[in-house]
Amino acid sequence: MLDVRDIHVAYGQVKTLYGVSLSVQPGEILCLLGRNGAGKTTTLKSIMGLLPVSEGQITLDGTELTGMQPHLIPREGVGYIPQGRRLFPELTVAENIEVGLMTRKQGADTREWVLDLFPRLRERLGQQAGTLSGGEQQMLATARALCLRPKVLLLDEPTEGLQPSMIEQIRQVILKMKSEGFAIVLVEQRLDAILAIADRAVIIENGKNVDTMDAAALKSDPGKLRQYLGV
Repeated sequence: MLDVRDIHVAYGQVKTLYGVSLSVQPGEILCLLGRNGAGKTTTLKSIMGLLPVSEGQITLDGTELTGMQPHLIPREGVGYIPQGRRLFPELTVAENIEVGLMTRKQGADTREWVLDLFPRLRERLGQQAGTLSGGEQQMLATARALCLRPKVLLLDEPTEGLQPSMIEQIRQVILKMKSEGFAIVLVEQRLDAILAIADRAVIIENGKNVDTMDAAALKSDPGKLRQYLGV
């Protein structure tokens, strides 16, 4: 289980999180919702050690992640697909996948498992990542994270800029990961795309938790959506 308790985070002197908490279990999809600038991406970066946590605690299956060096956190089983994908554009598809495999010393069986999830990548193994379409790049970013065989998967705006057919493919992969026991934390603006598949939603406003709800209940309550998200 990933457990984030009362974390406080700042960019330099500017404080952005004021006590955010969340937890996610294996086989669960947790949505992190809020208006632009609420602190959703900051929360994911903090879990990954990319921003220092001044107060609070982050643990994964009892292992302390707070204060751990960012390059060590993926080795503990945290896969991160950041907004903008952050691939190595000059490396080939195969080389980007190999980077993911090396992180937790995974082998050919994991490589084949990932390529079976994304058959289109198998057709483009020798192609430079920077020349892929936006949807293919998102597939590769997801595949690279899955090469860790992670315990928990953090996804930041995975459908941004994608056409509907690609969105559905990403959605199906997320559902498959849930069925295989992955814990998933998902930031997404397309409420229709995520509330239909999520189990719970944590709502952040101005760097603070304001509510945690069953996703189905939130979807059926337009008043709450307007109150917290302005939709």
